[in-house]
Amino acid sequence: MPAYVIVEVEIEDPSKYEEYKKLVPPLLEKYGARYLARGGKVESLEGDWKPGRLVVVEFPSLERAREWWASEEYRPAKRMRQEASRTRMVVVEGLPG
Repeated sequence: MPAYVIVEVEIEDPSKYEEYKKLVPPLLEKYGARYLARGGKVESLEGDWKPGRLVVVEFPSLERAREWWASEEYRPAKRMRQEASRTRMVVVEGLPG
């Protein structure tokens, strides 16, 4: 089953975050993932959630998403993201195709 990593990002260091954005696509590709949304327009429909930037990444499985997040290859980029922004990140398992 696919899994989706959903990230709410508040960028604090734009130049460092831009560097992070350059590092991540090849790492996602290695784990079979692809962006579904990456910083497009966000509109709240209900409640008080008002995220500024959202990123949605599809992985082939929950296991692959976890492997990517915990990988040695992603560790330097993850550190860069954490230094450049405040994020909230979840992974949710999708429905079978």
